[in-house]
Amino acid sequence: MADTDVPVPDSPSRERACVIPLSDLDWLLTAQIAVAWAGEKGEERRLGWWDCDLTSELGGEDLFQSLLPATWAWATLQGARAGATRRDAALRALGSDPDAVLTLFFQGFFIDELAEGRLRDLKGSGQSPLAALPGLCEVIRKPWSREGFAGWLAAFNAPETEPTPLGRRIKGAIPEGLDRRVRQLLGALNPLAESYPLPHYRRSA
Repeated sequence: MADTDVPVPDSPSRERACVIPLSDLDWLLTAQIAVAWAGEKGEERRLGWWDCDLTSELGGEDLFQSLLPATWAWATLQGARAGATRRDAALRALGSDPDAVLTLFFQGFFIDELAEGRLRDLKGSGQSPLAALPGLCEVIRKPWSREGFAGWLAAFNAPETEPTPLGRRIKGAIPEGLDRRVRQLLGALNPLAESYPLPHYRRSA
């Protein structure tokens, strides 16, 4: 097994192990951070999907640069990601079985724990977020453009979805590969809505 792969059970109910490449975890983190950044509102309003303003120059950046001069860039993006995760969880909680709803910000306990560990490792590497996760360069630290963000999402080809009380449910089987799953969840964010549309899969028991 390569040292860039992480073996992990894909479900608490199964003993079979699967392999999660670190590149897939990095892609998940890239997608989460990009969407979290785009979803902020505040001084520099973007999509306004969550009520936080951590990544604008006079918002969270000014505070974190004084508190955490070495890791402030990570801290602001982590804060935006936490705000997005809370909003995602609140919407999932409106359903009867929140743990059966897989979203960009909830991939199940095991993958989420791996992603958190990977994020800690990247933060401790001494690299900036844009160096550690170069895919972020396509989205953040550019003048905000709703049309530009929608164009980035369009590259992932929106899957077929159906409206539900929770949000946009992606039709069909859940892809086994984390990489493809993330791409479908990103694609399903189009068309952009005034509130977070919660693209999701419904996992069977």
